[in-house]
Amino acid sequence: MTNGKFFLGRQELLGLAILAALIFIVLPASIDIFRLNLIGKYLTYAFVAIGLVLCWGMGGILSLGQGVFFGIGGYCMAMFLKLESSTPEATKIQSTPGIPDFMDWNQITELPWFWVPFNSLAFTLIAIFVLPAFFAFIIGAAMFKRRVGGVYFAIITQAIAAILTILIIGQQGYTGGVNGITDLRTLLGWDIRTDSAKYVLYFLNGALLIGVLIACQFVLKSKLGRLLVAVRDKEDRVRFSGYDVANFKIFVFCFAAVLSAIGGAMFTLQVGFMSPSFVGIVPSIEMVIYCAVGGRLSIFGAVYGTLLVNWAKTTFSETFPELWLFGLGALFIAVVLVFPNGLSGLYRTNVAPAVDRWLGRSSTSAKPPLEDPQAAE
Repeated sequence: MTNGKFFLGRQELLGLAILAALIFIVLPASIDIFRLNLIGKYLTYAFVAIGLVLCWGMGGILSLGQGVFFGIGGYCMAMFLKLESSTPEATKIQSTPGIPDFMDWNQITELPWFWVPFNSLAFTLIAIFVLPAFFAFIIGAAMFKRRVGGVYFAIITQAIAAILTILIIGQQGYTGGVNGITDLRTLLGWDIRTDSAKYVLYFLNGALLIGVLIACQFVLKSKLGRLLVAVRDKEDRVRFSGYDVANFKIFVFCFAAVLSAIGGAMFTLQVGFMSPSFVGIVPSIEMVIYCAVGGRLSIFGAVYGTLLVNWAKTTFSETFPELWLFGLGALFIAVVLVFPNGLSGLYRTNVAPAVDRWLGRSSTSAKPPLEDPQAAE
């Protein structure tokens, strides 16, 4: 409940039901396990896109480094899985049994101290939430407390993504280098490579995504959500009203970072590896494109935008591999020039009025209150 009203209106409940039906019924019944696993991989990116809706669409904070937090979550899970598959029995042919193979190749003879806690699944799950939030807090406090924002913040986050990529590649003995952490097999003895495991992980991923959507909808409909929009549109007015604007920005940036890390952890489980190719500048910019195509003002649109862009990427890469980058550029130009509010904007303009009439509501109620700047003043 927010402001005496349930935070999920009929439009939101309908959108959630349609998305849930697509994820849990339509897709599993219509495609094989290989394609379903691809869809599951796409849905892990949707966690990042949803976080960007809150961070960029609602808070006005454009981050071009969300791949950093996606990578943190992914590497945390990969470290646990790699240690589980690197028992002394499984690695007895190595020079130093009991450590990951890439460490042995790089002549490291003892498990590094920062790897040791990842022998515990409980610690790993906590780290997936705490580490990205911690790093996001440091970045956010350093920037927002000094009122650094806009294009400057975007460039800084992009630079951080580049730095982390270089660091991971350079520390090959501790991170797996450019190849990343590969050959991940089991989770607490459960083989994650089988078809049955892929089905379970797909449905788990879908359930987590639905839960994240509900949590984000609660945030958007709360007073905090309205203040985020007010900060985006009238930052000085909010500051003069006695609010600490920097704290709101830090919170939403940390929240988006945690969502990205959850997506990264699920990516590692579903795909079976994690590498620096998902951490750097290019994947971070692609994640922004997912959000822009879906509509940076809609958490549901972010999911559909992620699915559409990645489906197009897979289709073009399979059929016309040399044309994909041109297609991606054309798609981004179309979003900017033709439908700047993304797929959700097209829905609100062309479909939502009819849905409202069907639901017995006035057509004016189709516009989300958070999109109106005056609503936050």
